[in-house]
Amino acid sequence: MIKRLISKIFGGGEPKPEKPVKPAVAKLKALTAKEHGIDPELVSSNAVRVTSTLQQAGFKAFIVGGAVRDLLLGVKPKDFDIATDATPEQVKRLFRRAFIIGKRFQIVHVMFGSDLLEVTTFRGASTEGAIKDEFGRVLRDNTFGEQSEDATRRDFTINAMYYDPATQTVLDYHGGIADIRKKMLRIIGQPEARYREDPVRMLRVVRFAAKLQFDIAATTRAPIPIMAPLIDNVPTARVFDEMLKLLTSGHALACLKQLRQEGLHHGLLPLLDVVLEQPLGAKFVTLSLNNTDERVRQGKTVSPGFLFAALLWHQVLEKWQAYQASGEYPIPALHLAADDVLQTQTETLALQRRIGSDMRDIWAMQPRFERRIGKTPYKLIEHPRFRAGLDFFVLRAASGEIDQEIATWWTDFFAADNAGREALLAEKPRATKKTAPVKAAAKARSKVQDQTDSDAEEILASGDDDQTTVSAPKKRRRRTKKPAVTD
Repeated sequence: MIKRLISKIFGGGEPKPEKPVKPAVAKLKALTAKEHGIDPELVSSNAVRVTSTLQQAGFKAFIVGGAVRDLLLGVKPKDFDIATDATPEQVKRLFRRAFIIGKRFQIVHVMFGSDLLEVTTFRGASTEGAIKDEFGRVLRDNTFGEQSEDATRRDFTINAMYYDPATQTVLDYHGGIADIRKKMLRIIGQPEARYREDPVRMLRVVRFAAKLQFDIAATTRAPIPIMAPLIDNVPTARVFDEMLKLLTSGHALACLKQLRQEGLHHGLLPLLDVVLEQPLGAKFVTLSLNNTDERVRQGKTVSPGFLFAALLWHQVLEKWQAYQASGEYPIPALHLAADDVLQTQTETLALQRRIGSDMRDIWAMQPRFERRIGKTPYKLIEHPRFRAGLDFFVLRAASGEIDQEIATWWTDFFAADNAGREALLAEKPRATKKTAPVKAAAKARSKVQDQTDSDAEEILASGDDDQTTVSAPKKRRRRTKKPAVTD
């Protein structure tokens, strides 16, 4: 029975009779401007430029996928993708700044200033000749085909529609219009086969369902809990890209809840479940994700480093406390904890070095906010990551992890002029909660500890972006006096 289950999920094993897979049937339905109601003002002028250039050269060209879906929902799309019957080489010859990329399936990036448009050639319907791995995941497939075949190859019905800006016509091959009106997310073809071809589609189901607030069709949802382990076979870079899209969708918290509901969270962010089950950790993560969602809704940029620093903070905090309990000084203990967490996550999520560096800077600043005397506050606000570190500190206070008074003080200090800052420094700060436990025996070493913290702060104050680690300061050796030389 177990062998049959494994064979059903991953393929291979002993051959057994199976019901033939019925290919999805494309039934074209063309909708006029009056029927679909797309506002032409929401369409990117550069997208119109690309489609018209291709059409003038004798090719078919349409805006496709998520852009059409958003236009039908009355939302201005963030990105515009183009589908055409021109090959990548033919597309590249028509535009001055065009670059062919991709191994799994070749696409063309057409650039207009900082605006990037993705142009793909219609794909063939069959993947039989495509290069696959042992689990059935398509590794490379540059088979081109007709528009109807391309529609069948797309993942969900709501993403398989084509819009021609010249005629303002929408071509719908798989009932996408009907599913949008019913707020239903439905995969095209047999779900098991489509998930096996590309397991990332299971993450996309969650993202679209949470972002659009659509229901997932029963047939689309059913295989996900069984086939979820297939995601472990996907390159970590692709999983990271999809997780980043999920977390910056403007519905990050809803996406994470949906991931847990569908059983897809395991392995993506280790120990995240444990954090979300702890009252303090759950509140901090919730505040962080809500803060990210609000920034997305306001059209502000979102820092991946800040986002992942927040998601993984309580893992760092737990290890930080453990290292201190074993006798490490607070500053070195924090860096050891950060090293442990980042090493684990780099193996799991392919965190880029730049993102890891930003995370480390944000974490390293946290104990420095506790020092509000002398020139230390002035040095800290000069740090390149100060604003991100302060926002992080304020979230910690809002979650109840640290005293709100110190977060308010730093917010006021940052906003004040020189006179105001001097007045704040003149105030005697009241006692605040410690961010991590220190063994009672460490009190006897307080004199040495102050010197160690001071040395580490001097290193951190340099704010070097290329610096990814800050090693523990070396102990100072006393210089022995040489005996006086007598004649």
